[in-house]
Amino acid sequence: MAINSNLPRAVVEHLVREQVYGEMGLALPASAAAPNALVVNVSARHCHLSPAAVEQLFGPGHTLTPMKHLYQSGAFAAKETVTLVGPRSRVISNLRILGPCRDFNQVELAYTDAIALGFDIPLRLSGDIAGTPGCMLMGPNGFFEMQEGVIRAEPHVHMHPDDAAYYGVQHKDVMKMKVHGECPVTFDNIVVRIDESFSLEVHIDTDEGNACGLKPDTFCELIK
Repeated sequence: MAINSNLPRAVVEHLVREQVYGEMGLALPASAAAPNALVVNVSARHCHLSPAAVEQLFGPGHTLTPMKHLYQSGAFAAKETVTLVGPRSRVISNLRILGPCRDFNQVELAYTDAIALGFDIPLRLSGDIAGTPGCMLMGPNGFFEMQEGVIRAEPHVHMHPDDAAYYGVQHKDVMKMKVHGECPVTFDNIVVRIDESFSLEVHIDTDEGNACGLKPDTFCELIK
């Protein structure tokens, strides 16, 4: 079986496991019988910006330049970065912008980042920014003031409807994720997000990834 070397390791392992069990005439274990392999990625601090914010920070007519395509279809890390100015003028430089542009502005930080900057940020799903702290962003063309939108992203799993049917969950249900390895941890509140465009992927932040020692070959499983 020829396998694309650019596939995430979890996907490769899933394909190999399917073939090995098939050749042995054995039934796949429940975690391996899912329609798609589970990918778990750590999201470092980043921001999502509207077209108007991008133009104010980088100049009229400026659009984001894809640097690296992400696991979800159409998503990318842009070449452009900004400087975040937090409370008491503390800053984070080179804050990566993720594209494509959205119709709202949002900064996602881990708690460690927030403490260093002096923020008191809530745990929210992406897009749920009402009543959250704001900040100042600085780019090569000037400043952009966010009145709200600084959050810690709630751990969540992107699912295609086929994955949701397999796991028996609906949009915004909550699942557990068991992380095996040297520092086994179970995350209790993984929010399900379902869309036809999604591939099966869990997002946790850097604090959570470091706490469980997550590595590319760490075995993880979703539990309803």
